[in-house]
Amino acid sequence: MQDMRVSDMFSDDIAIDLGTANTLVHALGRGIIIDEPSAVAVRSRGHSREIMAVGHSAKTLAAREPANIELIRPLRDGVVADFVATEEMLRQFIRRSKSMLGFRRPRILICVPAGATPVERRTVEEAARGVGAREVYIVEEPVAAALGAGLNLDDGRGAMVVDIGGGTTDIAVLSVGSVIEARSLRCAGNAMDEAIIRYVRRQHQLVIGEANAERIKIEAGSASRAQDGADVEVHIRGQDVETGRFKEVVLGPSDVAVALEAPIADIGDFVRRVLEDLEPEIAAAVVDRGITLTGGGALLDRLDLELARRVGVRFHVPANPMHCVVKGSAAVLERLSEHGHLLIGG
Repeated sequence: MQDMRVSDMFSDDIAIDLGTANTLVHALGRGIIIDEPSAVAVRSRGHSREIMAVGHSAKTLAAREPANIELIRPLRDGVVADFVATEEMLRQFIRRSKSMLGFRRPRILICVPAGATPVERRTVEEAARGVGAREVYIVEEPVAAALGAGLNLDDGRGAMVVDIGGGTTDIAVLSVGSVIEARSLRCAGNAMDEAIIRYVRRQHQLVIGEANAERIKIEAGSASRAQDGADVEVHIRGQDVETGRFKEVVLGPSDVAVALEAPIADIGDFVRRVLEDLEPEIAAAVVDRGITLTGGGALLDRLDLELARRVGVRFHVPANPMHCVVKGSAAVLERLSEHGHLLIGG
């Protein structure tokens, strides 16, 4: 038998979870090959700007040369805010994928929030075509998350997925392989970071940035004031609002829970409104099955329990919830004949 080249064993198709906070690239047959911040380092000169780096390299460069380099997030609330920067970020990630795998012009499937407008979806599609995609497919994030979480969408029971990313919280309700309802709320991980910034300023007269707020959320974040066991402490330095001097404060999970009350309440109300708008039979099936919670926001300690308390329905968090969207996207791309109807326009 003739030897098969390694590159021939794999598809040239890739699925991309183009998120507000992170971008993940999944190559069929290989798994996730890129997981980097959705960030672009830019040097401005007069009315022109030069893109210097993307992803991890962009964050490193901006930290090393803060006076000369601006770090921008080309996606805001899950959609393209800066077309040129998004296209260049995609181009570099795809070029890197090609160098890893050796494929030619790939077919690309990209996820978008459930509430993305036709204009926003077209912007994403054009960006992918601009980097040399042979074909471009679009799928809604919570639909992909449902597949990535391992839900059986063809068993006739209603299923609800709540995907909490950086910019948006997306909900999809599916039954018998079809999308019944898909909605998006622009309140998610970034809104939680902003709530922590406001809380620290209000309670401690301390100015902190987004990076510190995210660290607080990750290291001591909790959705519930009720704590048991050892209390985690995070020491934060920042500038005093009144004196301008630097000082340090200590925060724990109960502080973060207070700070996050408003965004968590908004997400809970959003889920409850979707449930109330469903047909009674579908709503009953969702309540019986429970709600699947995915995305980076699902990692917040006790969020599933707090949402269950607010909504009155059990929430489940699958293993590795941050990868559910890109895994589900790859599953759609791998079996287009079976899942093609889940695509936007499919």
